[in-house]
Amino acid sequence: MLEAVMESILHITTLHYLVLGAALFLLGVIGVLTRRNVVIVLMSIELILNAVNLNLVAFSRMWGGLHGQVFAIFVITDAAAEAAVGLGILIAFFRNKETVNIDEVNLLKW
Repeated sequence: MLEAVMESILHITTLHYLVLGAALFLLGVIGVLTRRNVVIVLMSIELILNAVNLNLVAFSRMWGGLHGQVFAIFVITDAAAEAAVGLGILIAFFRNKETVNIDEVNLLKW
């Protein structure tokens, strides 16, 4: 009896995953738009990509295919490459300017 009640209470649907993905996406967008630290902006971009991955896997599970999961693996690979390149650029910028503030990033301007 208790197991049936717990199963009905804890039944997670695709809508739950989509709401969680939307909340993560919103937090990432807010982080990108409001923060001035490059490290926090990179973390917010990673949060956005993870929200997209959550939605891809949720839809893949709902429709019964593997396309969303395979695409999520490609997004994870792209996120890892983006983090590596972004942190490399950030380290080079910090060595030159001794700051990680976005407002002072004019090194790449012509």
